[in-house]
This record gives sequence, C-alpha cells and structure tokens, in this order.
Amino acid sequence: MSDFLLRAKGVKKHFPIREGILQRIVGYVRAVDGVDINVRRGSVLGIVGESGCGKSTIGRVLCNLIPKTEGTIEFDGQDIHTKDSQKAKEFRRRVNFVFQDPFSSLNPRLTVAQIIGEPLLAHKLVKNKKEMTIRAVYFLEKCGMFADQVYRYPHQFSGGQRQRICVARALAAESEFIVCDEAVSALDVSIQAQVINLLMDLRESYNLTYIFISHDLNVVRFISDYVSVMYLGQIVESAPKDELFDNPTHPYTKALLSAVPTFDKASRQGRIILEGDIPSPSNPPPGCRFHTRCKEVLPKCSMDSPPLYEVSPGHTVQCHRCTP
Repeated sequence: MSDFLLRAKGVKKHFPIREGILQRIVGYVRAVDGVDINVRRGSVLGIVGESGCGKSTIGRVLCNLIPKTEGTIEFDGQDIHTKDSQKAKEFRRRVNFVFQDPFSSLNPRLTVAQIIGEPLLAHKLVKNKKEMTIRAVYFLEKCGMFADQVYRYPHQFSGGQRQRICVARALAAESEFIVCDEAVSALDVSIQAQVINLLMDLRESYNLTYIFISHDLNVVRFISDYVSVMYLGQIVESAPKDELFDNPTHPYTKALLSAVPTFDKASRQGRIILEGDIPSPSNPPPGCRFHTRCKEVLPKCSMDSPPLYEVSPGHTVQCHRCTP
C-alpha cells in the first residue's frame, strides 16, 4: 500500500471563453495550469493563495466534481476517471467535499435525516429509512449536535450548525478523503474554532485525509501537516507546515506570510506590499507568472518559466533564485 492516498500530475483545468451569437471559443481561462499534488494517507494538506488563484477549482477537479482538461489523477492507485462504473461509484463514496457556503449546499426541502441519509441510500449502506435515520442520528451526534434535530430543515439552524451537518453528511458514507473548501471562512471566530477542532477530532477517530483550502494562514498552520501555495493556477511552493512558515523561500510566499495579523511590532514593520493586480488567468504573463509583481525579479524571469527546485527534503519552490 502506497503512503500517498492521492496523486495528481500535470493537472490542468481551462474554461472556454465564448463570444458572439454562435458562442465561438475565443480563448481559455487557465484556472489550473499544470499542478502536481501528492497527499499522504491520514495527513492534512493546506492550500493557500489569493482569490482567483485556482484553489477551489483544483479541489473540485481532484474530487471529479468538474472534469480536468489535462493530467492524471490517481486515488489509492486507481485512475479516478475510470470507465468502470462500479469503481467510479466506489470513488464517489470514499471521497467527499465540504463547501464554503453550508446553506447553499444543503437542500432546503429535505430534513437533516434525509440530507445525511441520501448517500447511505445511494451506496446501499442501509437497508431501509429507519436504519438510515438511526445512522443519521449517530453521525449528527458525532458532530456535536442532538438527536431530535434530525427532523428539522436547514433554515432552522445557524451557520455553524449547518456546517456540522455538511461534515456529518461527508462522514456518513464512510468517506476517507475530504476536501474542505473555505469550510470555516463564513463562520464566527468562536464557531470556527469549534468546527476546526471537530475536524481534527474526526481525523483522529476515523483516520481521515483532508485537503484544507483557506485564506486564513493561521488556521492553515494549526490544522495542516503540509502546505502548498498557489499563484495564478500553479503551485509555487510546497513544504511541511513548520518548514514553510519558518523558512519561506518564494517571494510570493514571503509576501503572504508577512500579511498575517500579529501583535509583534517587528513583524508588522516587515510587511511586504505587493504592487499591481494579479494578471488575468486568460492571458498569463510569459516566464514566471509572479515576475510582474515580484520585488526580487531577475532578467530571465520574464522569459523562462522556472523549474521546480527542491531546496530541502520535501520543500519545493518554483523560482529562478533557487535554481543552482
């Protein structure tokens, strides 16, 4: 058995741009443009970056919620795009997604028991609706809620409770791999802590593997084992979390970490301000995609795309300044 539960190589996702009455394709939005990701069993991989860098898109592509344009994705050694319907259904059971907005991801016409029980019936994990309700209550209670709440509807809950329902639904089908896309960003700070602690406890209890997508670098540092930094559809730096936060190497990573709120006056004075806007993903700049905003730019950065260089074991950077 491989140490890696999921492997993705050269993954691309390009969305067509259509114009005119005939809706002809005139270009592509390169939301994800050549990404390699390896996720270890039982670990948490954090993905960070500015809005529009492709974090949510890569999460959806890895779960096969939207089709990839290029590349290969293997889950537990099997291609997730298999034509074998039984293997595809098994992949759907073992992989789940927790969306950013819990209210829009819950059917308002279904009770909590039906919402959590849907995957159980679809994958034939229960024999009847009575057994479905019993299991729904079990997972709801595991997520810190009460048994009598299974007959309520989503609008009767707070944002934190709805997110707990989403987590319970992901667990109910005995999923092993869960992608959390900004799962706590819409919640109050106190509720964020509760949901994060819940995710950590469930990880220990069920040996879960997470991809945790977030803007909040403090949350990512707390929950993750490894961190990947995305910029304009590409991963520019990856490392174990302590290595990345203590020794950031890519100029973009340094700028992101300098923006983390802190009470340390010296850290605030070291803030790196990025000038200019993120280039359009439909027309990315040649060479290094960060060179238009980089303060450490070299002449070749605007011409040649930098290779991925390993600066230390497990710490890779896509930057010309790191190449030997």
